[in-house]
Amino acid sequence: MKEFLAKEFYHNTVGDWALTFLIILGAVIVGKVVYWFFGKIVKKITSKTKTKIDDIIVDMIEEPIVLAITIFGLWYGLHRLEFTEWWYNWLGKVYHILIAINITWLIARLVDAVIEEYIVPLTEKTESDLDDQVMPIVRKGLRSMIWILGVIVALNNAGYDVGALIAGLGIGGLALAMAAKDSVSNIFGGIMIFTDKPFKVGDRIKIGGFDGTIEEIGIRISRMRTLEGRLVTIPNSQFIGNMVENVSAEPTRKVVSNIGLIYDTSPEQIELGIKLLNDIAFSSTNVEDNYLTSFNAFGDFSLGILFIYYIKKESDIFQTQTEINLEILKRFNANGLEMAFPTQTIYTKS
Repeated sequence: MKEFLAKEFYHNTVGDWALTFLIILGAVIVGKVVYWFFGKIVKKITSKTKTKIDDIIVDMIEEPIVLAITIFGLWYGLHRLEFTEWWYNWLGKVYHILIAINITWLIARLVDAVIEEYIVPLTEKTESDLDDQVMPIVRKGLRSMIWILGVIVALNNAGYDVGALIAGLGIGGLALAMAAKDSVSNIFGGIMIFTDKPFKVGDRIKIGGFDGTIEEIGIRISRMRTLEGRLVTIPNSQFIGNMVENVSAEPTRKVVSNIGLIYDTSPEQIELGIKLLNDIAFSSTNVEDNYLTSFNAFGDFSLGILFIYYIKKESDIFQTQTEINLEILKRFNANGLEMAFPTQTIYTKS
């Protein structure tokens, strides 16, 4: 057995390799014990305190601490062995990268947990939808920034030329920005919708030939259900460069009716028709008080009465129009007011 352990394998004896393996295995076991200790004992202690920040810290650092113990076991175990100079240099770079990544992981976990515990509940309590939509982007952006900085620090500590790498990334980032300009424009369009609020979910709008109700407003795209029942996906950049008509924002719905009576209608009957229209608008609970009637035209085949009224915002538009039109038809027929239709009278010389 001693002879076997004394045999050399890659400049080290089998016994040295076995002891290194046991050190690394012991570090992993110690890490597991520490993880158990945090989960069973430390968390119970912190759960009894009034503040939640200690619970967050304990929950977020336990796994990075286990990884740090494992990295230390690798470093201590392998440094007992004899290697070439190139191998030691390579191991040193790997250790620096692993340590930097572990610290970055810890910071990213802590920041994300604090945002989840303290910032997100605040945004959920506000009436605005902007913070609810922007917060996921902020969280992802902050997490990405932490990891990018962590990787840069890790490479710098490992001895790599980070300046040249960043310069290369700058050129690639410029190309990526050019390719992603539409996405950026859509994101800015989404932010504009949440800040300026030209419309909200449930509003009926008209844009680019589409007429429908907004069902969803996202940070990049919005979805509209047209009057035909079709779902239209609209990039938010369209709301920046195009006119948007918010139909739901109208205070009242204006209705213009041109009623034509036959030319045999007497002036007294015209006056009666105007009076009937005023009575109809006045008696309707769904119509505003600022209605208008006028004998305004001598048409080709009819005498025109202009009738303008405004349907209240909370009223059913189609139902109100139906009620008004039926009432006009009933009262005009009851009073002998005959509506005109296209006719021609031809005179011939005898």
